[in-house]
Amino acid sequence: MTGGNGPDRAERLGFWRSNSLTLVFGGAFLVVLAAQAVAGRAEFNEQMAVAGLQQIGFGAYLTSSDFAVDVTENWQSEFLQFFLYVFGTVHLLQRGSPESKPLDRTGTESDREQRTGEHAGSDSPRWAGTQDWRQAVYSRSLGLAMALFFFLSWFAQSVAGVSAYNAERLLQFQAPIDWSAYLASSDFWNRSLQNWQSELLAVSAMAILSVYLRQRGSPESKPVGSPHSATGVEG
Repeated sequence: MTGGNGPDRAERLGFWRSNSLTLVFGGAFLVVLAAQAVAGRAEFNEQMAVAGLQQIGFGAYLTSSDFAVDVTENWQSEFLQFFLYVFGTVHLLQRGSPESKPLDRTGTESDREQRTGEHAGSDSPRWAGTQDWRQAVYSRSLGLAMALFFFLSWFAQSVAGVSAYNAERLLQFQAPIDWSAYLASSDFWNRSLQNWQSELLAVSAMAILSVYLRQRGSPESKPVGSPHSATGVEG
């Protein structure tokens, strides 16, 4: 008899069902992004009308710095959240939270626990069974990917941001500034920090609220009947 979570069960469920978490949230992302573009263009054109300037079409708005900076400033904060969370939960603990590892498993854990090197199985990813730089990279690949996405989106935010910022300055008959000056500006840091603080608040709230509150059937929650002190247990 095959296990309940094996490949055969995944095949029976079908592609859409077995990938529904990614597909649903990915589809919702595209819908919300499109809605943001529609609302953003309307707001942008309202500002142009007030200034007595020509309004722009939808395609022009999609390629504008105004739209790009609004999108990327949110992306970088989300990837920052997951980058910090993935690396932080290696060593940081929260008693009673399913978001935390058990209190006696802090750190990177042993090769046996992580099934790396000589302890890798036949079904383990190929690089997990190596004992060189490939294992070192692969064993941190999730956090590194989140860090890369964060820095790329933060850089994109800075490039789009300086363009949008200079467009506003020109409307006020002020001289534009270069990219390095924008990196030291209050506009750049206000855009970044206002998103960072909200992400950090959300993570800390999730960590502590999951100690005492439950969501039946969710892996982000403990089983409903688990004691508040149970740590690293998922429902």
